[in-house]
Amino acid sequence: MNVIEAILARRSVREYEARPVEREKFRALLEAGMAGPSGMNTRPWAFVVIDDPARLDELRARLNKPSTAPAAIVVCGQPVDDAGQRYWALDCAAATENILLAAVELGLGTCWIAVHPKPDAIAATREVLGLPADVNPLCVINVGYPAEQKEPRTQYDDSRVHWQGW
Repeated sequence: MNVIEAILARRSVREYEARPVEREKFRALLEAGMAGPSGMNTRPWAFVVIDDPARLDELRARLNKPSTAPAAIVVCGQPVDDAGQRYWALDCAAATENILLAAVELGLGTCWIAVHPKPDAIAATREVLGLPADVNPLCVINVGYPAEQKEPRTQYDDSRVHWQGW
């Protein structure tokens, strides 16, 4: 599968098989995430991998986002300087997209759930995961083997494209 095919094949999965995701696949997902671009190369990302069912249930209940996925990756920013403060959300969003695309290639399904900039979701995620004050949760990515198949698609809309200016 080439990169364009992976992009078009990436769909939000909401039904998952019960089988666990192998640790080496998490390593590949996180390696892809950390290969993302970073403003001024600050690389402010940090990740929390959750595959404990009780912890997953607690987090999902607090976020009001039920899921059958057997695991999740919480993408966080941990900026250490002014540049990191400016770019952490952008850098972590790029890392998130890399993870979502790598999952397609690995035969995994994902569903992205926004945490930032919602104060209640941020507070709940911090509390459930015991995040330090300098760690900012951006999103939760549910991860697992999909129990549903969705066709690749494009959402291209020519009316949103402007050439040489607005």
